[in-house]
Amino acid sequence: MNKNFGIFGGQYVPEALVKPLEELGEAFESYCYSEEFKKESNKYMKDYVGRPSLLYYAERLTKQLGGAKIYLKREDLNHTGAHKINNVIGQILLAKHMGKKRVIAETGAGQHGVATATGAALFGMECTIFMGQEDMRRQELNVFRMKMLGAEVKGVASGTATLKDAVDEAFNEYVKRVDDTFYVVGSVVGPYPYPLMVREFQKIIGEEAKTQMMEAEGRLPDCLIGCVGGGSNAIGLFYDFLEHDNVKIIGVEAAGRGIKTGLHASAFAEGKVGVIHGMKTYMMTDDEGNIKPAYSISAGLDYPGVGPEHAYLKDVGRVEYVSVTDDEAMEGFRLLSQTEGIIPAIESSHALGYAALVVPKMKKEDIVLINLSGRGDKDANTAYKYFMDKNDCNSL
Repeated sequence: MNKNFGIFGGQYVPEALVKPLEELGEAFESYCYSEEFKKESNKYMKDYVGRPSLLYYAERLTKQLGGAKIYLKREDLNHTGAHKINNVIGQILLAKHMGKKRVIAETGAGQHGVATATGAALFGMECTIFMGQEDMRRQELNVFRMKMLGAEVKGVASGTATLKDAVDEAFNEYVKRVDDTFYVVGSVVGPYPYPLMVREFQKIIGEEAKTQMMEAEGRLPDCLIGCVGGGSNAIGLFYDFLEHDNVKIIGVEAAGRGIKTGLHASAFAEGKVGVIHGMKTYMMTDDEGNIKPAYSISAGLDYPGVGPEHAYLKDVGRVEYVSVTDDEAMEGFRLLSQTEGIIPAIESSHALGYAALVVPKMKKEDIVLINLSGRGDKDANTAYKYFMDKNDCNSL
């Protein structure tokens, strides 16, 4: 298979990882398209994860915004509370097939870490999760959940102590113990075959949504919206709709405290192409080409790069990429909570925050489908602090 998405992607890794990644790619291509894998994966998706996830018409949110009809793809209802489990089940089944006894993962918001720890417990594998110490502080509940599931959580103090640094440490560990360890990458990032592999395990989101939308409305939506950090939940929704040119597709990055402040996590706003974590893609760099720290109120979007397939889709013009600030995202957080009784993850709130800006300008007969990639119980402390700092008692 092609290792690139146009000029993006590839495999920029140390010599020690070339052969292991080739073996991983071969195992993925031979096993994960087989009927044996599909049968086993489908069983766990249905009986363990709880798929298909629901398509939900958000009637009160639609009335509140006064424009297009809004549907939510409820990935927050999956076991472990996010889309991450789709990818983890696929990768751990592959790890078992390859004879690996130990899995490692990086995590930012903690959802991928929880999903990996869950999969490791399910299949009886040793598990180590790398997590930036700043993210551990922001996501205490998920740290506890990972430990409760039997995983070792290793805090990373280097750099900004967030997601990028956790990825660095996970790759370092993978190099050291590649013989017995499988690295469960959490997003559509990294060297080939990871971006392709994770997309294949996440595309079930869009496949289901297409069928469900036809059943609910008799037609496809006019617009898809998904939040983008690395971008696995977004590509999972987008992929099956890419061939339909009449469906507008929008990815929403984190603008943090504003693009002009430099305190953001929008790789596309920077407009620079480079190599990060084994892939060529858009990323945040300074004038000397050094990776710049990313910032977002959302631990899961706090990443200075983006998946290479998203980079390709931006360059060919098929997907529009925008960004919203912390404040706009938290307004989306409050809006869904108080109109529909659904508390979203702050990552997903970026998609909701953008929808709140554009849906009122759309026609009432239009349909917007938003990927609700995760639930917000993990973000309770962050949201509480945010609203209290703003002395916004009406939000609580």
